Amino acid sequence: MAAARRGRLIPYYAGARISEVVRLDVDDVRLSARKGKLRLYGKGDKFREVEIHPKLHPELQVWLDERPTWPEADANPALFLNAKGGRLAARAASGIIATIAQRAGLADPTTAHVLRHTLATTLVRGKTDLVLVAEILGHARLETTRRYG
Repeated sequence: MAAARRGRLIPYYAGARISEVVRLDVDDVRLSARKGKLRLYGKGDKFREVEIHPKLHPELQVWLDERPTWPEADANPALFLNAKGGRLAARAASGIIATIAQRAGLADPTTAHVLRHTLATTLVRGKTDLVLVAEILGHARLETTRRYG
């Protein structure tokens, strides 16, 4: 559960789809002291790099420090592991996000897609350049990004 707790922030702070989150490998995270980048593989195996948000950075660092203590961590390149040391599945990650939201007392169903949508809406309504928002979200068409306005 600790792995997914850390991973729950990626849909909101990096605009990642749940499939992109669970597909992350350790090598897809590049952290320096204060900055970093995530390499996300989206639809059609296209990849994009996104800056790691300052609120996401310390959570990823904590997980990267903890991850080696998990079963099979040295044999699996996956960033997020299940209890047996395998790659965390999208369904399991989604369930953990829903459980965290429920425990937090959120009335509305919360999914990774809702978190991604919230980021997109916040950026578009905050007048962030649509091209930049499209790049963050991995949208091939600007029209897809305009929906969030």
